[in-house]
Amino acid sequence: MMKFFSYVLVLALGIGFCHAQNVLDIGSRRELFVDDYLIGELSGATLKLHEPVKREIVLVHDEPWEGSGSGYHSVFKDGNLYRMYYKAWQHDASSDLANYHPLYCAYAESKDGIHWYKPHLGLHEFKGSTDNNIVFASEEVGGLEVDAGHPAVFKDENPNVPVDERYKAFLVQWKKPNAGLVAFKSPDGIHWSLMASDPVIKDGAFDSQNLAFWDPTINKYRAYWRYFNKLDSGNVSDVVSKSKTMQEFGGFRAIRTAVSDDFVHWENQTNVTYADSPPEELYTNQIKPYHRAPHILMGFPARYVDRGWSTSMRALPELEEREKRAKKSQRYGTAITETLLMTSRDGQLFKRWNEAFLRPGIERPGTWTYGDSYAAWHVVETKSEDAGAPNELSFYVTETYWKGHASSVRRYTLRLDGFVSVNASAAGGELLTKPFTFEGDELTLNFSTSAMGDIYVELTDEKGDPLPGFSMDDCEPIFGDAVERVVYWKNGSDVSALAGKPVRIRFKMHDADLYALKFQ
Repeated sequence: MMKFFSYVLVLALGIGFCHAQNVLDIGSRRELFVDDYLIGELSGATLKLHEPVKREIVLVHDEPWEGSGSGYHSVFKDGNLYRMYYKAWQHDASSDLANYHPLYCAYAESKDGIHWYKPHLGLHEFKGSTDNNIVFASEEVGGLEVDAGHPAVFKDENPNVPVDERYKAFLVQWKKPNAGLVAFKSPDGIHWSLMASDPVIKDGAFDSQNLAFWDPTINKYRAYWRYFNKLDSGNVSDVVSKSKTMQEFGGFRAIRTAVSDDFVHWENQTNVTYADSPPEELYTNQIKPYHRAPHILMGFPARYVDRGWSTSMRALPELEEREKRAKKSQRYGTAITETLLMTSRDGQLFKRWNEAFLRPGIERPGTWTYGDSYAAWHVVETKSEDAGAPNELSFYVTETYWKGHASSVRRYTLRLDGFVSVNASAAGGELLTKPFTFEGDELTLNFSTSAMGDIYVELTDEKGDPLPGFSMDDCEPIFGDAVERVVYWKNGSDVSALAGKPVRIRFKMHDADLYALKFQ
């Protein structure tokens, strides 16, 4: 009998443990609907991927030390200053690349993220003058032959970072057998020195923007870099097979990752995987914590597709230029690129949206080519051009790559948290979240409705039964367009009595988009 009761007790404890494990703890974090983390059930509603809005050209790479091959932009906000670092290079499809200047890393600044200028740094000589904005040159540094044309620069958010390491960067050394990523540090983002006498990561392809950053969620540095992932040809998607990369390189363009405590010694190297996406070729990765929800890693990789020659390919802009590039290598003429969106909560498994986040757009000169629509690393927050409106997100994207003598950077915008929404038509739809606990006194929403649309919010127990005072009938109708609106019921907005207890939220929506929620 004692054994029976012991068994029942263990079984009950086990069920209780599994039950506790199934209840999420979101604390007071902002949660976006960029994955299914919070989503329990959708009825009549769907997840909608939103596309950034095209804005102005903010920078043209037209200096003699820059050119049409300029790209791989790193952009971040640093106090009241916006900083931009990028590859400076001239590439002509029909000429020998050796006839042009070496690859540099150049630097630009902005006070608003819209109007950019190139400061005269006086650091590196170009054709007898240091009157330029070159911050890294391709040269020998401490015995390493550094390529400045594949830069990724960031401000280190590690709270314990030494003063002389406030800014960090990865550049590349190609010299075999010691090829790999070279780590640099800087106290001011302008004057740089080596962190190690050898490349710190050597397992990769590296012909991309290879990057790293401080992840506050795990209190470690994360790195992401270009890699050729080998798969059996039978497991490769049609998109990958069209590029013929399997035959050329024995693999396809993929992303590898690792973590580090000091930015020099890297461990746990593994390939990035995807929850529900087929193998596709990704050239860049552009991964970083989203600043408004840093527990969510967001990437804007460039999808690379070689479509080959066809009637549609020949109908794309600037056929003559495309054919010139193809004479050097066919893929230079027939490969096309665009930007995707992917997110992760553990840094290794990603939810990747298979539809394009940013398409090449309407056909016009300088578009629909290899290198087009490469997003900068990363998104930043800027003021809206509409007086009184909340801030918005700015993306920076390459145009006219490998065209003429100057590539350019175009800005795109998106509402705060506006990557993906739970969307309901006028016919209506519902979302029921998974069970979770929270901290805070009020629930706020980032949402948009039409003039006739609305959202109603119901707090329920774990089974989905309405809690007294927080039912759908008790909720005040929510309509408008706001990035942070407090939810009210008949008795007010105070939900503190439910903090720490497992709850669910049921949203009833008409002609509405729900982007994010947060308890505060």
